[in-house]
Amino acid sequence: MASTVPDAGSAATRENRRLDPTTDAFVTHRNLLFTVAYEMLGSAADAEDVLQETWLRWADVDLDAVRDQRAYLVRIATRQSLSRLRTLGRRKESYVGSWLPEPLLTTPDVAEDIELAESVSMAMLLVLETLAPTERAVFVLREVFDLPYDEIAEAVDKSPAAVRQIAHRARAHVAARRPRGVVSPAETKGALEAFQRAVETGDVQGLLDILAPDVVLLGDGGGVKQAVLRPIAGAGKVARLMASKKARIATASLQPAQVNGYPALVLRLDGEIDTVIALRVDDGLITGLYAVRIPEKLSHMQAETALRR
Repeated sequence: MASTVPDAGSAATRENRRLDPTTDAFVTHRNLLFTVAYEMLGSAADAEDVLQETWLRWADVDLDAVRDQRAYLVRIATRQSLSRLRTLGRRKESYVGSWLPEPLLTTPDVAEDIELAESVSMAMLLVLETLAPTERAVFVLREVFDLPYDEIAEAVDKSPAAVRQIAHRARAHVAARRPRGVVSPAETKGALEAFQRAVETGDVQGLLDILAPDVVLLGDGGGVKQAVLRPIAGAGKVARLMASKKARIATASLQPAQVNGYPALVLRLDGEIDTVIALRVDDGLITGLYAVRIPEKLSHMQAETALRR
């Protein structure tokens, strides 16, 4: 039995490969399975591990006994994600500093789907972190992918009635904490460009002009790289901190990229990704800054960037 996860490709590529039915079904739904796992875990590396585990189980399934292949695959991936999510939860209890989701390099088509972009944004993934594991699974499957309640029930091993109650509770929980509203990528792009200019020149006033008064900066170094250990709140404090990085940024490369469905900045040192800064924009002003520096969380994005060159 193969241990390598089949890669998704175009229909023509799959036809040329003459994939067997088991592999073809997996490849067809691979992107869906990855997104489900990523939204549940906030980690591309862990989502890839879930795909590996899902493939190993799927490869042993008798397809003649499967009524709905997509539902079956989603069920496997969801259960694997739930198991991993509970393990990760225990690890986060001893995490050094703020925990942020792993940055995910996304394509323009994700940004064009505003609802999908919002669901994988840093801000929303942090809201999902406040849900219990089963609540998070139900919310993702229902609110993001609009799966039927009976299909979700099979995936989380609950009754449809229980899933409806969990969905209602999770929806209310997220609504009370979710970002203020849906933001267009174009709006974020304009704010990003102004922010980049101000950071590169150390322009404190320029930063104050683009930062919301209640902006919050979160940093994730995981105890491995230097980062703010606690949230920094307020435009003045954030502006002074970012302006103080001018000398360091001058020796690096600061480039825009599409991360988690929205424009972000990628800081490179000697060609390697050192920091990814994702933004949250509301009413034209930056309300959230999420700086990820821990190498473990940047390795997947580094590899993806290299492949796209």
